[in-house]
Amino acid sequence: MRITVFRLSPLALALSTLHAGTTLASEDTALDAVVVTAPAMESPLTVSTDPKAPRQPMPAHDGADLLKNIPGFSVIRKGGTDGDPVFRGMAASRLGILLDGEMILGGCGMRMDPPTAYVFPEAYDRVIVQKGPQTVLYGPGNSAGVVRFERTPPRFDSTGSRFDGSLLVGSNDRNDQVVTAATGTPQFYADAAATRSDANNYEDGSGREIHSAYTRWSTNLALGWTPDANTRIELSLAKSDGEAAYADRSMDGVKFDRENVGLKFEKRMISPWLAKLEAQLYRNYVDHVMDNYSLRTATGMKMVSNPDRETTGGRIAATLNVAPSSVLDLGIDFQKNEHSLRSASSMMSDPDYESLDRKPDMRFETLGIFAELAHELDDTDRVIGGLRLDRSTAEDQRTGKTSSGTKETDDLAAAFLRWERALGGGKTLYAGIGHSERAADYWERTKNPAATSPMMTGAASTFSLAPEKTTQLDLGAIHRAGPLQASVSLFYAKHRDYILIEQLPLVSSFASTARNIDATTYGLESDMSYRLAPRWTGTATLAWVHGKNDTDGTPLAQIPPLEGRLGLEYDTGVWSAGALWRLVGGQHRVDVGAGNIVGQDIGPTAGFGVFSINAGYRVRKDVLVSAGIDNLFDKTYAEHISRSGAMINGYEQTTRVNEPGRTFWLKARLAL
Repeated sequence: MRITVFRLSPLALALSTLHAGTTLASEDTALDAVVVTAPAMESPLTVSTDPKAPRQPMPAHDGADLLKNIPGFSVIRKGGTDGDPVFRGMAASRLGILLDGEMILGGCGMRMDPPTAYVFPEAYDRVIVQKGPQTVLYGPGNSAGVVRFERTPPRFDSTGSRFDGSLLVGSNDRNDQVVTAATGTPQFYADAAATRSDANNYEDGSGREIHSAYTRWSTNLALGWTPDANTRIELSLAKSDGEAAYADRSMDGVKFDRENVGLKFEKRMISPWLAKLEAQLYRNYVDHVMDNYSLRTATGMKMVSNPDRETTGGRIAATLNVAPSSVLDLGIDFQKNEHSLRSASSMMSDPDYESLDRKPDMRFETLGIFAELAHELDDTDRVIGGLRLDRSTAEDQRTGKTSSGTKETDDLAAAFLRWERALGGGKTLYAGIGHSERAADYWERTKNPAATSPMMTGAASTFSLAPEKTTQLDLGAIHRAGPLQASVSLFYAKHRDYILIEQLPLVSSFASTARNIDATTYGLESDMSYRLAPRWTGTATLAWVHGKNDTDGTPLAQIPPLEGRLGLEYDTGVWSAGALWRLVGGQHRVDVGAGNIVGQDIGPTAGFGVFSINAGYRVRKDVLVSAGIDNLFDKTYAEHISRSGAMINGYEQTTRVNEPGRTFWLKARLAL
């Protein structure tokens, strides 16, 4: 038998974890009483975290809010929700976001709704971050990494059910309700989730009210057929919506309607050489509305914009036992998305945009093939490598642009090779080199070329941009044994034809141009926890990145400053308490007005420190109550990577969108 080879494939590893997790569906659940402050890297270039667990700062309400707890991540704040995640200074299309294997793209041309805006973290069972171009399994262009929000399909040995629910209340009238439940038999299951999160405007440390209120809700349903232990067919449906006020712009988001349908097939252990076969189809439709009058006092003309995007895609893949010590994952995937837009304005009444026809904007298609091989050299060493080829097509359907009717096709390649050595005693060393190519995305292709006059930007377009190419070296070490748990991950990357976004202040604060440059980035992340005594644990993390614009000889814009976290945790198994001190250095290496599609540098920033505390009580093994105070000393501060504060009637304008001041929260969770 070849059972041992199943552990070699990254995909087979994930399957083993999923299978082990599903057996808990009908068993008692014990909750971890420790509040999560910084998830650690447990395997080479991979961080996994439980989105249902309590965490500090305040438990997350969207995908970006959860990711900011992981060393190396930053979030560009725009208001109370829907920030854009940034990893190692790389944002947007450089960081792949997958929801149960599906791609979702927002509709807003100004990034009101990044993919993480449609993520309701507690509806998922785990979040997996894979750093750098070190896998080819999850689509093209993921030069910074891939983030996967995944749900564990339930499997029942007999008729049964499971339930997980939580309630949260906090400052600024924050209140969240989350319910996930599943029921089934050995042959069938139904898995459902419903979430709602609501908050009013928050205040910064100086008592200034920030235009930031939001309401978000989601529902998910999965129906599965499991005729035997190794077969699963699942139909999934999702619906979500919300509204959000923004402190960085002249409009707010009043509709974030998402509709989803997906179909999956999975068959495992088919033969000694065919370990797994899977297929997936999905459709995501986003209908987004923004205006300047529903959530704020209108001044002057009332304006509304209604973009939408339909994304369809699929995947067919197989896991093969090609030799006793080798496992090969190979397959094909495809994705198509179409964007359209309609807008209206009126001086007196609310604009009637719904009676207008949508105008096609752009269309994108990608088709890719991939293969990833894991080979065990001996008892301590293994190598993993992969190759991916994609054909990407973009079509400009706008009217009145110099690129109208243009259709461009890019052939993209990605590859990596990584060596891993297990030294024993919980120690692992690894080194890998990867290459990734990314075609320009919708937001980059809609920019205006540089012009000396505002009149020259109207019909022009940066639709035709060279694909971005990243080659990166990754090195690291992991120690997971005894009282010390630690890891360090270093990277060095060369970016050719990096797509830089620069503001055009003569036109407006939101007008910008795109061009290709060459750039270099390097840096590290590290985490450590040490058990000081049976009930006491100290933790520390560090993240640092350095970027240079090689073409212009300037700093690369939108690079976060040095950041460290120091924590102390006390846990008796019933009671827990903790403190977190987040320290952020100043950032003086800036290129004002330059950046990416998410934001541009505003100027240098000073460092700051924020101190937070938390506590937890396990009422019983399946009931956990946790509480915390974030920013205990009511510090007034803003992140270096942040949007500029906008002038909004009734609110004080700030240079950046300031972070919340002292924040209280209380959360109760029941898992049966």
